[in-house]
Amino acid sequence: MFDLADPAFLANPYPYFADLRERGEVHRHDGLGIAVAVSHAASAAVLRHRGLGRIWQDALPVERFASFNLLHRNSLLENEPPAHTRLRRVIASAFGRGHVQRLRPMVAELADGMVDGLAAEIAETGSADLLAHLAQPLPVAVIAELLGVPVEDGPRMVTLSNHIVKMYEYGLAEDKRDAAEAAAAEFVEYLRDVAKRRANSPGDDIVSDLLRSELTEDELVATAVLLLMAGHEATVNVIGNGVNALLTHRDQWERLVASPDLLDPCVEELIRFDAPLQLFERTATADVEIAGFRVAEGEKIGALLGAAARDPKVFDRPDTLDIGRTPNAHLGFGMGIHYCVGAPLARVEIAAALTSLASKLPGLKLAETPERRPEFVIRGLRSLPVTTR
Repeated sequence: MFDLADPAFLANPYPYFADLRERGEVHRHDGLGIAVAVSHAASAAVLRHRGLGRIWQDALPVERFASFNLLHRNSLLENEPPAHTRLRRVIASAFGRGHVQRLRPMVAELADGMVDGLAAEIAETGSADLLAHLAQPLPVAVIAELLGVPVEDGPRMVTLSNHIVKMYEYGLAEDKRDAAEAAAAEFVEYLRDVAKRRANSPGDDIVSDLLRSELTEDELVATAVLLLMAGHEATVNVIGNGVNALLTHRDQWERLVASPDLLDPCVEELIRFDAPLQLFERTATADVEIAGFRVAEGEKIGALLGAAARDPKVFDRPDTLDIGRTPNAHLGFGMGIHYCVGAPLARVEIAAALTSLASKLPGLKLAETPERRPEFVIRGLRSLPVTTR
């Protein structure tokens, strides 16, 4: 069984997943304290099964994590019907009002400007961090526009998001748990202030849309924070992990540069190949059986999305990066009622980043081996140094 403290596992978990998959579709992981599904079929069943839900359990002690718990109790991601149905209807409606299509030209322009800045830094110093210049600021700028908040607040929102998502990891140190709560409290205060200003002066943004809905103030704040965190964490890590994969598999980078028509399948392949979210939990609301493994009511089971993405029963040559891969039945955006509502926007952002990089910096290469973040659930890089020399 894999060990979350093993640097070799964190660097490349996929051989460990393959070994587990050969021995069975679902396994009990004592370190995580839950069962984990490692095949594509079992992971998809976990995500779809109506006897498995997102049942929020407050971080304890409750009084210590008041803001963190508030954000999650009222989140679309942590609720089941009927609350989930109501929240998703409101959020999907907001996304459906042309916001994503309205943003497409702006996303392309932002990506171009950021890649120009990346190129200028490379020209001046010899190399530059692609995360700092493109992968991190692009999704934050887009979500800031979508929510109608100042783009200059982006760096602070990234810092807060990074602190909060640490709570999704296992065995987190107490000081980092405290940092997550402090970040949640600051985020709650920030979004309450944004909502108050939008109530007095509505705009063409999602917060203004949400204010016209039946959401409570706590639900509105939780929804806005979810969009900021999910919109940033997923996209930055797909771009970071994905560009790293492309530059490591040079033939695929050159293939993209030569064939821009492969952009759409390339986006899907990057989401599959090195998944930004490795584990998604569900709680049994009744006794459930997944691939012959019994999950008793109240117990948790996780879908190992990274393992599902390398299942040879679904993907031909699963350990090979193939930007022309079709079909591509990855589970990167989830399945069922919790399918990612922001998936269309994420695809637009990833495509814009790749388009600009391939057209402006076709000779892009790694300047040095990138440093990976030491977490498992949210898989990403600390930095991605690149050059053209």
